[in-house]
Amino acid sequence: MTGAREAAAYDRSARRFARACAAGDVAALRATLTSDAVAVADGGGQVWAAPHPLRAADGVARLAATLMRPTADGGLKVESVNGRAGVVLRRGREAVAVVAFALIGRAIAAVWIVANPDNLRAWPPQ
Repeated sequence: MTGAREAAAYDRSARRFARACAAGDVAALRATLTSDAVAVADGGGQVWAAPHPLRAADGVARLAATLMRPTADGGLKVESVNGRAGVVLRRGREAVAVVAFALIGRAIAAVWIVANPDNLRAWPPQ
């Protein structure tokens, strides 16, 4: 993929992922993923996250639906994460979870969720 095409693919995938998380729609989340998608979540022992990498779209989708659930005092937003489109969950102005992806084609093959407050302190407020 070229730079512009790759950026557009990440943006589309991040937006689909964010919409599905916001709706709590596990089936829609699963549809954004490759069948053998992998997720790694870091809660730093301070917030709940999967203790081991999850493999397969169903488990990854359920994890994302659980960890990325918006509340009344915050929401999901597509933002730049590691130079590509990713998803940030905020409570108030503060980031409480940040998601980065790796794509294969147009599908998400890997999901990294950082929810460790120590690692998010420097994340820019909205």
